[in-house]
Amino acid sequence: MNQDLKALYNYFVIDRTHRALRVPCGVDFATEFSAQKLSPEERMCRRFERVAAMETPRILPQEKIVLTRSVSEIGDVFTEEEWKEIRTTHYVHEIGYVSNLSPDYEGMIRDGFEARYADATSYQRRMMDAVMDLCDRYRALAAKEGREDVVEVLSQIPRHGARNFREALQFFRILHFSLWLEGDYHNTVGRFDQYMYPYYKKDRDNGVYTREEAFDLLCDFFLSFNKDSDMYFGQQQGDNGQSMVLGGTDLDGNDCYNELSELCLRASGELRLIDPKINLRVNHNTPLEVYEEGSKLTRVGLGFPQYSNDDVVIPGLIAMGYDREDAANYVVAACWEFIIPGVGDDIANLKALNLAGVVDRAIRKYVADSRNFEELMVGVKREMNEACAEITDCDYDVWFMPSPFMDLLRRARKYRNFGVHGCGIATAADSLAAVKKFVFEEASVSAAELIDAMDHNFENAPELLHRLRYESPKMGCEGGDEAAELSKEVLYAFSDALSGKRNAYGGIWRAGTGTAMFYLWHANAMGATADGRLRGEPFGTNFSPSLFAKTEGPITVAEHFSVADMKRVLNGGPLTLEFSMGIFRDEESIRKLSMLVRYFIQRGGHQLQLNAVDPEVLHRAQADPDRYRQLIVRIWGWSAYFVELTKPFQDHVIARQEYTL
Repeated sequence: MNQDLKALYNYFVIDRTHRALRVPCGVDFATEFSAQKLSPEERMCRRFERVAAMETPRILPQEKIVLTRSVSEIGDVFTEEEWKEIRTTHYVHEIGYVSNLSPDYEGMIRDGFEARYADATSYQRRMMDAVMDLCDRYRALAAKEGREDVVEVLSQIPRHGARNFREALQFFRILHFSLWLEGDYHNTVGRFDQYMYPYYKKDRDNGVYTREEAFDLLCDFFLSFNKDSDMYFGQQQGDNGQSMVLGGTDLDGNDCYNELSELCLRASGELRLIDPKINLRVNHNTPLEVYEEGSKLTRVGLGFPQYSNDDVVIPGLIAMGYDREDAANYVVAACWEFIIPGVGDDIANLKALNLAGVVDRAIRKYVADSRNFEELMVGVKREMNEACAEITDCDYDVWFMPSPFMDLLRRARKYRNFGVHGCGIATAADSLAAVKKFVFEEASVSAAELIDAMDHNFENAPELLHRLRYESPKMGCEGGDEAAELSKEVLYAFSDALSGKRNAYGGIWRAGTGTAMFYLWHANAMGATADGRLRGEPFGTNFSPSLFAKTEGPITVAEHFSVADMKRVLNGGPLTLEFSMGIFRDEESIRKLSMLVRYFIQRGGHQLQLNAVDPEVLHRAQADPDRYRQLIVRIWGWSAYFVELTKPFQDHVIARQEYTL
């Protein structure tokens, strides 16, 4: 890292000096707009204009990619009473603002505002005017401070399209900044190395930058993602949706990994920041060298890249009704859900289904009267159908705040599908495997004994608890093939229960294997389960083994979690593995990890995320957080600074299974 970048890094990341310079907005927009009886569109536009006008330009001497939020706490545009009224007639998803979309940055960066002005709505024109005014004030400050390089960039964009790599990066920052200013959240980055590569290549071919100079500019750009991320909405700090996709194939199946892809991985590894969150699209032909570059990021403890398998995802999306050209261009949402840039309007995280809870209810209702295990599975499918019907039969007349600026960056609303997370798959499959073994095959435990023990949290049956917990088949463990096979039946029942259902927009319902925060929330609401899990004990994160499963190593885990045809449950949700930080002592460990990832992908695994952890360091960080401000861990679909998490999430990271190679 050169001295200029180091100064920027210290200012924005280590010392966070800029945060002390922020000022609250000081305006109660909701009350004011309510009294004036303004329309939702007018409210969004007017707040945008006024807050943009309040922004105070600041440019550091070393800074090349400018725009930093100076106004905090801008508040809502609706009062609580108004939101209550909206909820009486509409379904409001999360906080009611647009989220988890992948905008068409490419088109606007190419065209510029003026090319879109004639076809824009009056609200969009006013918002573009507000952004151009803010950029003009930055340009004036740059001229005053002798920063002719910034003056030149802002004289071209955003009014006109970008001509070079720096202008394209700065234009992205302006657009990204504006989306957050509008109130949209979890605004993803998309296939960055694809739409930015022509600008990069042109400048490299023309000798504008050496590779190292272009890399330094890219690092400056990466730092811009971390200037304001603490102000973005999320369940925890770090859950901000700044997800960047690299690599993958094009419509014709050609590999798209390029020199800019390489530099992005390198920038992420050297800066060691939680943003942008890197996602790698790979396939059965991806060279081992690409996996090795990804594994180097795992080694430094970033919790990414997350891998997505084109061989599964693209045909899976096509099977769900996505056009081939759109499927080939897929990206991931804030965490892992598969969405389409520019034309997708899916709500990929509308609901979450407790798969472990479905199986638990079925066991409690049907095991005593089932003559064999097959009859119990009929009950499981019946319970699954009922649970999914509770979700799909509701009239989800979803209402979002209008988002005129986001609409500037959308070519169409082509897909309006809903996604459902599937939580606790290992607990579900392991519970069925335990019942099959002990109740039906061995007949060593009666149904009544099992249910009674579960009802009493196994306090009256410690020996049975031990057998269920440590002697029954478990996904990811040696001898757990039965549980892995049963996971297929649970997942397929989930998929089948949603199949053919249509939402209020005519879109489909997509089943997935992600958990988000529900690995804590769902588990905390459940009693003991037939796999030996105790009351309130957390599930494994996403698509992963139970926390207490005594796995022998990651290979068996990779095999068990690639048994199912994941095209049938393709809303997203990765196999999540934690590796001991101590294994990364030499390049051989990088190669072994890379081979494991490739093995999983070639077996048909759909998505994978890895984390490198040291429990001793995590415990020390809990005790003395000030010494570990930069310690990064993976949570579910995102990474965060460990000490900024609440304790339940910290404890879950510490409790996860560590693997070695």
